[in-house]
Amino acid sequence: MSSRVDLQRRSLLLAGAALAACSATRAAASGPVARTTAGRVRGFTEGGLQVFRGIRYGSDTAARRFMPPAPPAAWRGIVEARQFGAASPQPGTEPNPSEDCLFLNVVAPLAPPKQPRPVIVYIHGGAYSSGSGSSPLYDGANLCRRGDVVVVTVNHRLNLFGHLCLPGFPDSGNAGMLDLVLALRWVRDNIAAFGGDPGCVTLLGQSGGGAKIATLMAMPTAAGLFHRAITMSGQQLTASGPLHAAGRTRVLLEKLGIPPERAAELAQLPMTELQRAHAATVDPYIGHGPVYMGPVLDERSLTRHPFYPDAPPQSAGVPMMIGNTHDETRSLIGRGDPSTFAIDWPALPARLEAELRVDISGDFVVAEYRRLYPHYSPADVFFAATTAGRSWRAAIVESELRAAQGSPAFAYQLDWGSPADGGKWGASHALDIPLVFGTLTAAGSLTGDGEDARRVSHTMQQALLAFARSGDPNYPGLPGWEPYSLARRQTMVFDVKSRLEDDPRGAQRRLFAKVPFIQQGS
Repeated sequence: MSSRVDLQRRSLLLAGAALAACSATRAAASGPVARTTAGRVRGFTEGGLQVFRGIRYGSDTAARRFMPPAPPAAWRGIVEARQFGAASPQPGTEPNPSEDCLFLNVVAPLAPPKQPRPVIVYIHGGAYSSGSGSSPLYDGANLCRRGDVVVVTVNHRLNLFGHLCLPGFPDSGNAGMLDLVLALRWVRDNIAAFGGDPGCVTLLGQSGGGAKIATLMAMPTAAGLFHRAITMSGQQLTASGPLHAAGRTRVLLEKLGIPPERAAELAQLPMTELQRAHAATVDPYIGHGPVYMGPVLDERSLTRHPFYPDAPPQSAGVPMMIGNTHDETRSLIGRGDPSTFAIDWPALPARLEAELRVDISGDFVVAEYRRLYPHYSPADVFFAATTAGRSWRAAIVESELRAAQGSPAFAYQLDWGSPADGGKWGASHALDIPLVFGTLTAAGSLTGDGEDARRVSHTMQQALLAFARSGDPNYPGLPGWEPYSLARRQTMVFDVKSRLEDDPRGAQRRLFAKVPFIQQGS
């Protein structure tokens, strides 16, 4: 019986893809047309691909501030999908931000598929605070051409619009995560019209995007909506606890001059007034920066911490790839504070204590690093220790918890460093994005387009595509990549010549394993 159901499902998927291809052919002069559950959309063609931008997957969230998202109202006729939709309100330079931001983008081969194509859904980073799916670094064209896949990028509510835990709005603490659940439901219900397979969906995310994926792995409403997960330099061990989330709300209310009993008034305040107040606050628990806004243990959509006390059981059957870069904080810290590249030995211990976010003596850390790496400069020690203690640590914990659960977890480490600025940045945070997407020359990329960059990019892309198809990143030409185990801690080290290594940087891992790790914002 099950084989008959599988055959019927496959036939329906192929039929949907064939109809979409026919529609694209008939509309070639004006652009490919796809039918979604809400109505038809028209994109454009580019180099053998069909590209759709700014497809609405949810209704206007300006009218649903602090509330769960809702599907869009159906429309008649054909809606143009050739321009990126608005990003969530945020600090920075995103053009035309709006609370009406539930839009996604699809890139897919134009040719009819021989079989439904694997789907890669990229969730952008920005620490729950900024970003969108329209960055040229995330352009899925090269992945589509290389791997015959469908790539989706998505916008959703961020910062206080996505995560302010407001009295009277019980889902407000996770509104931005619920947006992502709605987007994944859209993929399930519509991606066949673009040639994609809703039964083969891989989530891919870097930094905050990886943290969002880890959170989705623990959200019951997201169960079954994706089948593989890849996190790049982004983990979420614990969510914001309800008491801390409420304390952060109090700080914002105080800044606005609104008493708690009138908190519901925030739903009607101008967007810019909320943003100004948020920018002027200081987080009461972190002690610096605007109050943190991220997922909340609200006992509704999130009833447990993502990776505490163990890996989420509901996602035990979802193969996972967990990666980091060797020199994360050279950009995470160094880009914002260039003085760290010139730090001296006397200033180093105190500066480490301010940046490590764990309770460990700076003098002790410096002494250990000077023993382990006597050729390191003070800046080398600073960036290595902050990477190991605060950026890499959570990736290790997630890998350990998956291994303890008996679930597949393929760990990687990017060692190849950027040649920009004389190698100053090393293998810094976000360097793996253009390598994975093949967007080596896009604005913001530090990889360059040299032979070594192309070689590392090819290796990482092929591993990603193999993983998206089967849940196993191995392919001919890659050194055998074994799942992470507690006995050996197997890790694929991506470099000009990639290799599988047991427990790379093991001495640094053991050093910081001495102290508990607390996720910032918990």
